[in-house]
Amino acid sequence: MDANDNENGKDPRCTQVTVMKVANIAVGFFMSNLPFLRNNFSADANMALGYVAEFGMICHMFVTGLQIDPEIFSHLPVRETKVACTGLLLTFLLGVFITPFLHLSYKPSLEFDVFISLVLCGTASPLLTRIINDLKIGKSDIGRFLISTAVISDLISILLFTTGYIIFNPVEGFMVRKVGEILLMLGVLVLQIILSAKFIPLLMRWVDSHNPPGKLMKGSHLIVSLASLVFVGSLSPLIAHFNMMLSGFLAGIVMPRDGRLSKLLAGKVKYFFGLLFFPAFMFWVGFEVDFSGFDGGNILTWASILFLFLTILVGKVVGCLLSGAMLGFHWQDSVASGLLLSIKGHFHIFMAILAKQTSILELQSQNKELSMTNISIGYTLVKVGPVGNPSVTLSRKMSLRNIISPSDSVVMVLVSFLTFIYAPMVVKNIIDRARKRSPTQQMALQWLNPSTELRMILCLHGPENIQSSINLMEISQGPAGPRMMVYVNDMIELTEAIASTLARGEGVDAMAITDEGILEMRETITNKVNSYVEDQCEGIDVKRLLTLCPLATMHHDICAIAEEMLASMIILPFHKNQQANGTFNTNYLEFRSVNRKVLRHAPCSVGVFVDRGLGSIQLSRSTKCMNAAIIFIAGKDDREALSYASRVARHPGVKLTVIRFLLDTNGNNVPSRITRARANTAEYEEELKQDDEFFADFYDKHVASGHVAYMEKYLSNSGETYSTIKSLEGEYNLFIVGRGGRVNSTLTAGMNDWEACPELGPIGDILSATDFSVTASVLIIQQHKLRGKLQGLHEEFSIM
Repeated sequence: MDANDNENGKDPRCTQVTVMKVANIAVGFFMSNLPFLRNNFSADANMALGYVAEFGMICHMFVTGLQIDPEIFSHLPVRETKVACTGLLLTFLLGVFITPFLHLSYKPSLEFDVFISLVLCGTASPLLTRIINDLKIGKSDIGRFLISTAVISDLISILLFTTGYIIFNPVEGFMVRKVGEILLMLGVLVLQIILSAKFIPLLMRWVDSHNPPGKLMKGSHLIVSLASLVFVGSLSPLIAHFNMMLSGFLAGIVMPRDGRLSKLLAGKVKYFFGLLFFPAFMFWVGFEVDFSGFDGGNILTWASILFLFLTILVGKVVGCLLSGAMLGFHWQDSVASGLLLSIKGHFHIFMAILAKQTSILELQSQNKELSMTNISIGYTLVKVGPVGNPSVTLSRKMSLRNIISPSDSVVMVLVSFLTFIYAPMVVKNIIDRARKRSPTQQMALQWLNPSTELRMILCLHGPENIQSSINLMEISQGPAGPRMMVYVNDMIELTEAIASTLARGEGVDAMAITDEGILEMRETITNKVNSYVEDQCEGIDVKRLLTLCPLATMHHDICAIAEEMLASMIILPFHKNQQANGTFNTNYLEFRSVNRKVLRHAPCSVGVFVDRGLGSIQLSRSTKCMNAAIIFIAGKDDREALSYASRVARHPGVKLTVIRFLLDTNGNNVPSRITRARANTAEYEEELKQDDEFFADFYDKHVASGHVAYMEKYLSNSGETYSTIKSLEGEYNLFIVGRGGRVNSTLTAGMNDWEACPELGPIGDILSATDFSVTASVLIIQQHKLRGKLQGLHEEFSIM
């Protein structure tokens, strides 16, 4: 993302999503109306495409239900429920009042007006969730609020559709069903829900227990599972003639969403959606919506588009404004919520197409001069002849009353498309307002709220890094109040030999590792970490990750993980490992470029850890067994190192000493005189002010209370800095230093010219050199660097 575009308020993501949606519509919706395609598209091909669309909608509704947590019925979120119900009720009432004046049906019908109003008041939660996540606001407070509200609104509207379908028969002109038919449908639905909630979870747990992660699922188990799902979901349609889409939705709600099989099904269905269903659905919609039947010369047609669109927007926006005023929301957030909750999706378009298909039958049945014609109605081929002709056959019972015209069907489809075209612009407005409130936000320990959970990513080359990483987890915990989340990430280079052993995993793009060496290594690390967590760890949550990719792109994956997990720090192992004789091996020399790239592109602070003995001891809170030192000179990286040291200071097994290097400005040497001249610059004064304020705060919290030892070293130049550091050899087991980031620091001037590892900074390079102590580990820390005013906006921003 370009920083200049950010500062000007432009968001390429909004433009990208808009172009993608418009492109899908253009290809499927408009190109299918070309005369060449329409004239050469046979009825059999249209029927086959209709089957694909119907099957896709059944899967779509099943996944929509599967993504809804059934606990929502017992623990409804209050704010989201109030907003959803207010917007839904107001839109429904407006729809019932306005739709009779638009003459959408051939004959006035209250039942049909209620049906249309239910379509208008619903929200396409899957589509809204996808748009919000694509535009990267899904982790913000308004993003989470909108997703939850949309799910509740979708749930209520579809349950109302279900209730209406049980009571009224849409294929009989919305006539009230017989009592026996209603009771049969209710009984079968109850049986189906019980089987879905009790039998299917048992089957899934059994399948998961016989198919451990990392291995391909047995084909017989997969077939039995799918057959059971289809059988349970088909009970109500087969026995009581209930709607297949609504049946799939209800079955999906009560089915378990955890476990390998559930994730596999969700992943495969989403893969089917992206690969086949969405393009085919849009093409089918475009083919079914015949613009030749669009009555564009009638002013009532355009009035219908306008009033239907305004009914949706006014109902949702006013409803959100009313509920938002009661909940204390800002009016701009309420308006944005109402606009986004107005989005209609595949289900609503599908309803309009079904009504249009039925209307063709009505129109043709009214024409006594009409010859026999093949028509696809509800994806079932029928023959229509003159009224009264005994040769007329219907393969599905269908009513010829109160159905919308083809022109009005086009109107409803166009209105559905209009409801999500403006969505990226609304999200852009939300992002712009969030940027004004939070122009910069750094993922760094210095800016981390003490009451907030610390999230850290510990990267490992192999088993040799396990104990040192555990010790780093131990000393990084800090106070016992907020918990700490640690992601232990294995960095493995993807070679040709390893690539040849990969197998397809459960997700769309997932791959399963079958290499025995890698599996054994990961199991060793996992067992060691789990043993630490179970026996000694308190207040630390640990999760395992894996980065398996070529070295050239490994930094992208590590940075993406840090951004997704909202980590405040990444700790990387040094590319050299010290051996027992004190020398370094070069087994991981190629990872040096990975460390450099992560330091350059990381979305949070980064630490490079040089292990020279920390992995050989076992730290605990019961005994003091380690002496650690933090060297503080100046700059943001040193402030970040001091922030980390403040957490280490809380560990009872660590004796921490703070060593501050100060410039001796009383001397008459040349460097001192130069420094006094530089001190007049505003940048230097601001840096010095920040250092003094931050160090004073640290001193008051830790040094004054006696938890941390403190010493000062007055130095005149970089030569004295080097000799002072050398004098500390053998006194400490761990050094914590900043990588650099200092403004006009005389104490490190010239050191960059003879650095062996520039990525460690001048101080870290001295401490990790082969001629320094072989028992002193070093942690070099770099604070998160902001790249442009806008990239500091956190995805988990708060605006409501």
